[in-house]
Amino acid sequence: MLAVFDRTVAEAPEGLKSPEGAASGAVAGVGPIMKHFAGVREGAVIVSLGSPGGAIGYDANHQNPLLPRLFGAVNDIFCVFEGQLENMAQLKQEYGLSKMADEVAVLIEAYKTLRDRGPYPPSKVIRDLNGKFAFVLFDSTQSSTFIATDAYGGVPFFWGTDSEDRMILSDDVEMVKKACGKSFAPFPKGCFFTTKLGLNSFEHPNNELKAMPRVDSQGQVCGATFKVDNENKKELKKEKSGIPRNDSAADWSNHY
Repeated sequence: MLAVFDRTVAEAPEGLKSPEGAASGAVAGVGPIMKHFAGVREGAVIVSLGSPGGAIGYDANHQNPLLPRLFGAVNDIFCVFEGQLENMAQLKQEYGLSKMADEVAVLIEAYKTLRDRGPYPPSKVIRDLNGKFAFVLFDSTQSSTFIATDAYGGVPFFWGTDSEDRMILSDDVEMVKKACGKSFAPFPKGCFFTTKLGLNSFEHPNNELKAMPRVDSQGQVCGATFKVDNENKKELKKEKSGIPRNDSAADWSNHY
């Protein structure tokens, strides 16, 4: 899978960007990046998210049968998922979905609940997902992202920033390196990202995250890993959803 977002939609943490920036010959621009993806992934499907959103790429070939890739869209909400959730029966019941619903349907419904009704934060939603997973969700009506991976890194998942500060996410590290040069890293385990809140730990939502520079075998800075800062707590207040709300739900949410 591959996702490319404009910085106005998903602004990567400053620490992710290497001082050297993108390497010479890096693929630049949403179109060229997606063209490269389609060229090396036979049967790939590319979905444009409009301007200034970006694009999502998906293919079902050469995947781990234990960590399948899924893609779906409902009412201008797009989601690509890789992995497997072990508590699907419970989640389907919680979100009122049919027995035939897959992980993408669950995630889109969970996101809609956060956006339209739920007073609880995204950290709780993701803590309720049991299994190995990585996903990227984009709501084109709100120009909003919702991105996460499990607490154990069960699915290979990487992110980076290109020469024009676009955010690049993929399960293929070579795809990210092709666009970002040395400005990339594994997506932090146990973390989620939203357009409004940025990067947060869903296991420790009240703690700040600290960027730790990554150094490659040649001694060059190569992006950053993000660790929970056990000594630095966020301002003590109720965690908010970080998801833009629709219509009257915005007023309803003010009561929480």
